Amino acid sequence: MMLLHRTGHALETELTARLAEIGLTPRARCVLSGALDAGLTQSEIAETISIDKTTMVVTMDALESAGFAERKPSATDRRARVVVVTELGREIVQKADQVVADIYESVLGSLPDDERDGLVSGLTRLLEGRLSTPVPCEKPPRKRALRHAVG
Repeated sequence: MMLLHRTGHALETELTARLAEIGLTPRARCVLSGALDAGLTQSEIAETISIDKTTMVVTMDALESAGFAERKPSATDRRARVVVVTELGREIVQKADQVVADIYESVLGSLPDDERDGLVSGLTRLLEGRLSTPVPCEKPPRKRALRHAVG
């Protein structure tokens, strides 16, 4: 578990640093990626990427200030706001996707093919199988909003 934790931390740190170079955070990338052509509300995106409502509001405030996204009234629920990615936001998502692809290629490319395939396959099987349902826990560790950023 410690190896997975340390590996994940190193990857998350590199991703954070590289996305910062283009003016984005991993969380903001997740929100923008989740909003692309989806017609989802802030709450729906927050649930999809596992962040709380307060964090979503702060993230959306930053995305709006940067011109990457807008909140528009929902056609079906006057209390809800749909997240719409602007053209500038689409451009930054493309840049961010390239950053992520470059990091993954570099990291996974440092392994021989059979080890790379085995690692990715094994982790995928664990997340889709044995680890797919979190164990009930009174104070679970904080989730990271990287569902769209990793994998």
